[in-house]
Amino acid sequence: MGIISFQGARSKTKKQDETLIKVSDYMTRDLITFSPGQPVMEVIETLVKHKISGGPVVDDNNQLLGVISEGDCIKQLNESRYYNMPIEDARVENFMAKDVETIDGNLNIFDAANKFLQTKRRRFPILEDGKLVGQISQKDVMKAALKMNSQNWRNR
Repeated sequence: MGIISFQGARSKTKKQDETLIKVSDYMTRDLITFSPGQPVMEVIETLVKHKISGGPVVDDNNQLLGVISEGDCIKQLNESRYYNMPIEDARVENFMAKDVETIDGNLNIFDAANKFLQTKRRRFPILEDGKLVGQISQKDVMKAALKMNSQNWRNR
């Protein structure tokens, strides 16, 4: 005689496939960008006005050249005071970070979260065919987590 289960039928929980949760689904596409010849003071004004901590630097063809951050701007302010150089002459290209790590828009959002933890970066630009198409930030990853069904988190 076989074993008889008295547990009854269990309803199948609908679990979202993690491989479908891509960076491109949560990245910001409408970006504030800067140009290499732009004055650093304009960048500072923009960062303060829009309450952002930095942004990508692109050329006329929207190709990524670097990233400029609050820290880069503060460094410039400090140097202009120390060397008694007029801040009005400072240009983005002289203070931006040029070695910029990007992230693939098709990357799983959980892998992106892991990359944030490993690199200690705040944001990653996303390129398609060499052109800037978006940016993913730590906050975007947290937004993705909030939108997911809480069931997914409990089963981990």
